[in-house]
Amino acid sequence: MSIGCLCIHGYTGSPEEVQPLVDFLEARTEWEIANPTLPGHGEDLDLEGHYYQEWIAAAELALLDLMKRHDEVYIVGFSMGGMIAAYLTAKYRVDRLVLLSAAGKYVSLPQMAKDVLEMAGDAWNGVLADNDLFRRYQKKMRDTYVFSTIEFMKCVQFTRPYLREVTCPVLIIQGELDGMVPKAAAVYLEEEIPSTEKEVVFLKQSKHLICHGDDKDELFNRVLEFIGSAQQEGVT
Repeated sequence: MSIGCLCIHGYTGSPEEVQPLVDFLEARTEWEIANPTLPGHGEDLDLEGHYYQEWIAAAELALLDLMKRHDEVYIVGFSMGGMIAAYLTAKYRVDRLVLLSAAGKYVSLPQMAKDVLEMAGDAWNGVLADNDLFRRYQKKMRDTYVFSTIEFMKCVQFTRPYLREVTCPVLIIQGELDGMVPKAAAVYLEEEIPSTEKEVVFLKQSKHLICHGDDKDELFNRVLEFIGSAQQEGVT
């Protein structure tokens, strides 16, 4: 049985956001894994003139390409990519869905306040340049085209109703220290998705960039165990 897996990164992000998980899966499986760059995204952002429909279409084309060659296809979506993944899962026959920090709801104000205070403390101590969170988001804030944030919100609003049409097994993973997507988002996803087989995992030491967090090994193993169980079911 041949297997394809589509990974979809988040808003203002790049494939690097999920690449550690891709590397982990490629080292342990024979799956074909697609990890495309959404239009206007990547290490050098160029979001002006791009719309959320393009982001969805790019992921959809990558999915259709995998479906041509494989018996089973899985989707892993991070942040905004999680919402696109849910939409595509509802639209096509996808066997398993993994949602990582999926932006069904966004901005956790309490955790964001903690992150800001942490960065302020590092700035006071003269070590702000060493703060990983600051370094990751400084470039994004500088390069993000302001009207693209509206496109991000439109993307979430468009895809959100399709959560109720997802029926395949779903794994939802959320970092408890996520300052961009609140912990309540995972609960919301669990309530909205009607799948009979679904699991929610909270990672205690992870912030938004969950594939790069302190709990990444637990995340990788959870994803492999969840998706791998589909193959075991197919054999029995």
